[in-house]
Amino acid sequence: MDYVRGLSPYFGNGAMLRAKLNDALKDAMRAKDQRRVGTLRLVLAAIKDRDIASRQPDSRDGIGDTEILSLLQAMVRQRRESIAQYEKGGRDDLVAQETEEIAIIESFLPQQMDQAAIEAAAKEAVAELGATGIRDMGRVMAHLKTKFAGQMDFGKASGVVKSLLS
Repeated sequence: MDYVRGLSPYFGNGAMLRAKLNDALKDAMRAKDQRRVGTLRLVLAAIKDRDIASRQPDSRDGIGDTEILSLLQAMVRQRRESIAQYEKGGRDDLVAQETEEIAIIESFLPQQMDQAAIEAAAKEAVAELGATGIRDMGRVMAHLKTKFAGQMDFGKASGVVKSLLS
């Protein structure tokens, strides 16, 4: 197999985002931006962990771009939770560090949908799937996750879908 931009040959359909992350890491190393280097290494390590966990005996493909985007969103969410805890503890230095890491990670995420767009997408999904009750919530959320991976805060979307189906 060919090596693309120095990446290992077994990455799967997540090649575009992986290449972008690896290029950003190289640029950060050249610029000696330690915060960016550290954050990107954490992201790439998390992706590699997911790759290993998702391997099948007959396939060495890694996770795809949509799963990478979900992972990045989870990392941002974790850091926001940490910020809340650090603010309670008066650790402004750690709040600043986590805020910087969020900015770095978010630079690889597509533009996030605002509340109005989330509501419109949820209404469309409910209508498209013919969802009528709360028991259809899982189906609607799965549809939104496949259609809007990386673009939507699914925590907010869950509340919107729940209110639409109640």
